[in-house]
Amino acid sequence: MELNKAVLDCMQSLRRRLREEMSIDIRLSQPDAISAMLSACISSSNEETRQLGQKLAQFSDMPNAVLTPSKPQQSDSAPQAPTGSLRMYRGQRVYA
Repeated sequence: MELNKAVLDCMQSLRRRLREEMSIDIRLSQPDAISAMLSACISSSNEETRQLGQKLAQFSDMPNAVLTPSKPQQSDSAPQAPTGSLRMYRGQRVYA
């Protein structure tokens, strides 16, 4: 994928929105920055953030990165514990 000014501007504005909205810090130098941004946009409740994610998906030519509007999860449902092994990586829980 070619990183031109339009793609970088979209990534920077999306990065700022994700940091403000969800406290997710994604660096543009990460090898998986685009996929991390797209997956964070899917879980976003803000329409503008999802639109920026769709724009980034179009720029990156990722046909499998279809961003569909998701409804916010209800707070009355208890989160389910993921199955598999649990590892700690830099103070964060990682389920493998």
